[in-house]
Amino acid sequence: MKVLVIGKGGREHALVWKLAQSPRVEQVFCAPGNAGTALDGVNVPIDVNDFVYLLRFAKKENIGLTVVGPEDPLANGIVDAFQAEGLRIFGPSKAAAQIEASKVYSKKLMRHADVPTAEFRVFDHPEPARKYIETREYPVVVKADGLAAGKGVIVCTTTEEAIAAVNTIMVREEFGRAAGRQVVVEKRVEGEELSVMALVAGRTIISLAPSQDHKRAFDGDTGPNTGGMGAYSPAPLGTHELMSEIETNALIPTVHAMKRARTPFRGILYAGVIVTNQGTRILEYNCRLGDPETQPVLMRLKTDLCELLEAVVDDRLGDFSEDRLEWDPRPAVCVVIASGGYPGPFTTGKMIQGLDEAALVPDVKVFHAGTKLEPGGMVVTDGGRVLGVTALGDTLAMAKARAYEAVAKISFPGAFYRKDIADKALGKGI
Repeated sequence: MKVLVIGKGGREHALVWKLAQSPRVEQVFCAPGNAGTALDGVNVPIDVNDFVYLLRFAKKENIGLTVVGPEDPLANGIVDAFQAEGLRIFGPSKAAAQIEASKVYSKKLMRHADVPTAEFRVFDHPEPARKYIETREYPVVVKADGLAAGKGVIVCTTTEEAIAAVNTIMVREEFGRAAGRQVVVEKRVEGEELSVMALVAGRTIISLAPSQDHKRAFDGDTGPNTGGMGAYSPAPLGTHELMSEIETNALIPTVHAMKRARTPFRGILYAGVIVTNQGTRILEYNCRLGDPETQPVLMRLKTDLCELLEAVVDDRLGDFSEDRLEWDPRPAVCVVIASGGYPGPFTTGKMIQGLDEAALVPDVKVFHAGTKLEPGGMVVTDGGRVLGVTALGDTLAMAKARAYEAVAKISFPGAFYRKDIADKALGKGI
């Protein structure tokens, strides 16, 4: 059958690449795609939120399965639109996608379902938010309610920083008017973070291999929050015991609460987890695969991805047991190469060199994110996060070394990347 992937980032390139390997799939389209998806599939110049044209294309090409990558079209109801036309599509409904589209909805759901999370308050006006912050004797995190491309969470150390964050989100509306209408102010919790992505359909929840993201822009977890500067899988922090605990204490009660509220979740439920001295807490939920976590996770997945996604869409996930998921035992590391200035303002259109040389490094796949193919085959930058160089290795250290060997072969003006991806795990002697 033919498959359509919606999106244009590194996660979508990984999806196109993996789905194209399925014996069930004859062709993979990507809308709108990037220079990498054009190599592994066929790009279709349609915006992710142009549902009319996407539906028209899916019908014309007789698409058997549509897979949605980013959160925006999910929050805008793409799944409902496709299902209304009788088309098979992977992802949650608009109502269920609120778990990511609204931090307020998500935190209230967690409270209602007794999911362990940081204590919080919701504000719809900056003045009471500022007053509340001034009475706290601990650092806080300020979160924009709506979608902000992974950048709407401001981790604060001082009261002044937290008040400035409220002004950034609610007064200056730097993440947009809708996103900043409400804020969540929550207690800042210390610990190590873990990304847990699970396939959910009906009563069945199957967790994928755990991974760890690196949100801050610079080495040593410094600088502003980004969409993610690199990831590795498996994350040693995600032991079998911890994964079972997260499933029992967070995923199961959340899925049941959503079912009871008549907004059943179907698709990928992604839990951003922090492991503290007081136990595990859920920082946030996402309604789709993480980026860049998808790249190392799919690099290791041996099970047919198309079969898995179809099982979710057709409510047959219960036929899969978790041990039916087959993984490459080797770890994978993904290093993101970004445009100078990201996550702030940056310029695009810079020529990228060395892609062919990087692709020759054994067990390496260069996933494209913010790239564009120019006439004549030249690849140029077209976003903040440009490439996700991903490598497998017999050990995590070898996977890291291989990824950075490939990174060193790639260049474009202003390019930067973190040099410490996976060091947290390596520091523990993994």
